[in-house]
Amino acid sequence: MSKARLVITAVVLEGRSQSEVARAYGVSQSWISRLVARYRAEGDAAFEPRSRRPKTSPAATSPEVIARIVELRADLIARGLDAGATTIGWHLTEHDQVTVSPATVHRILVREGLVVPQPKKRPRSSYVRFEAELPNECWQADVTHWTLAGGADVEILTFLDDHSRMVTHISAHQPVRGRDVVDAFRQATKTHGIPASTLTDNGMIFTTRYSGGKGGRNGFESELRRLGVRQKNSRPNHPTTCGKVERFQQTLKRWLAARRRPTTLRALQHQLDHFVDDYNTRRPHTSLRPARPPADAYRARPKATPAGRDDHHTRVRHDRVGPGGKVTLRLDGRLYSIGLGRTHERTRVVMLIQDLDVRIIDATTGELLRQLTINPAKRYQGTGRPPGPQPRPTT
Repeated sequence: MSKARLVITAVVLEGRSQSEVARAYGVSQSWISRLVARYRAEGDAAFEPRSRRPKTSPAATSPEVIARIVELRADLIARGLDAGATTIGWHLTEHDQVTVSPATVHRILVREGLVVPQPKKRPRSSYVRFEAELPNECWQADVTHWTLAGGADVEILTFLDDHSRMVTHISAHQPVRGRDVVDAFRQATKTHGIPASTLTDNGMIFTTRYSGGKGGRNGFESELRRLGVRQKNSRPNHPTTCGKVERFQQTLKRWLAARRRPTTLRALQHQLDHFVDDYNTRRPHTSLRPARPPADAYRARPKATPAGRDDHHTRVRHDRVGPGGKVTLRLDGRLYSIGLGRTHERTRVVMLIQDLDVRIIDATTGELLRQLTINPAKRYQGTGRPPGPQPRPTT
């Protein structure tokens, strides 16, 4: 039995005074008066619990703002852009001069049936979040695939600043090659300065560390070493290390999917340039605190610069002289052929390399077979001797 029914029974049926009942049951006399009056007016309905909702809510979100939130949600989704509560709140402040908290926007979206619950989705709080302290402290880079209207597969190369999420370069290729990565990096540094470090996966266009090669650097690695930029690579099969650029690619593809697919690389590049201009300068990034366009965050703090490092590339390589008396050597992503003469075919050699300076030694006798400085303009580094058979040097 509820206390309300107990009190009314004691007053109405027993005829006890309200003050006596109030003292006996530890309630206020004024509450008993209101309860008895309600019972005499409504009967048993007085025992039903009543809503405590206020009759008026002056601070409640107006119907006009609710309609605007719903409109923004639909518009952003149609344009392939982020349509979360933080983004919608930013647009309301920037374009409508209305301040609504992200929590309120989220409640409205849920109430309107515009948010699909994802109870199995891993919460953001479970991730270990890393963010560079300064712009240009670290650039992430990655390649993703896209398909043109005719079915041709193309690749999109992106460099993205870790601190501000600003895209420093984006370009379409068919496919991306090592030279494209170097050219893109040089274009980005010419506009935005040289970063202190880069973070990429272990693709061959970025690094040769898992290539099973013989110690040579590719063009991108050589460019980073020349500029004193520290190179970092993610662990194999661990894409979350480069999560910021991976997340950007999701946003990009959602935006591209909302538009007509181009038929050429040039048309795709035009779309990419348009998107990056909007992404960098006119839309808030919800991972930034406070949410703001990446270009604003990029300009807000001083830029980091390379700490510098030893530019010399030294290594020792073991090889066997091939047919025609030649050995090959990869430098700065280019493969060079070095002539030793047919008399040295199948000889095991040791190559001592420092930058472009090379010494080639017979691995068995220790004899110096050749010493040279690589000419980067020539793929074949001739022996320097006149053509024809040459006698094997004697000791």
